[in-house]
Amino acid sequence: MPREDVALVTVKGFLDVDTATELHHHLANQMHHGRQHLLLDLSEVPFMDSSGINIILNAYKETRQVGGSIGLIDPAPAVQRILDLTGVSLTVPSFKTVQDALDDTDDALSRP
Repeated sequence: MPREDVALVTVKGFLDVDTATELHHHLANQMHHGRQHLLLDLSEVPFMDSSGINIILNAYKETRQVGGSIGLIDPAPAVQRILDLTGVSLTVPSFKTVQDALDDTDDALSRP
């Protein structure tokens, strides 16, 4: 946990129909424990299907409802391409490093 209200979740392997439910439960658990801001490290995810996209979009919706945010850390090129093609990258920001994402979260919290 980079901060009390932030959860950093490192995802490894395929993010697809077989693994999406597990990720969803993990993210829900983090929010249940007061983490309003979710950072998903996708640097070790070589493939993501529509199930992964749905998890990210649902997490975006749920974090926004509690005044939080979600950010993606260093998506692998194939995953970034999927995010761009589906328009998810227009809604959910990607960052090169965890620190970049934390800085953006801090900036957002300081805005009126």
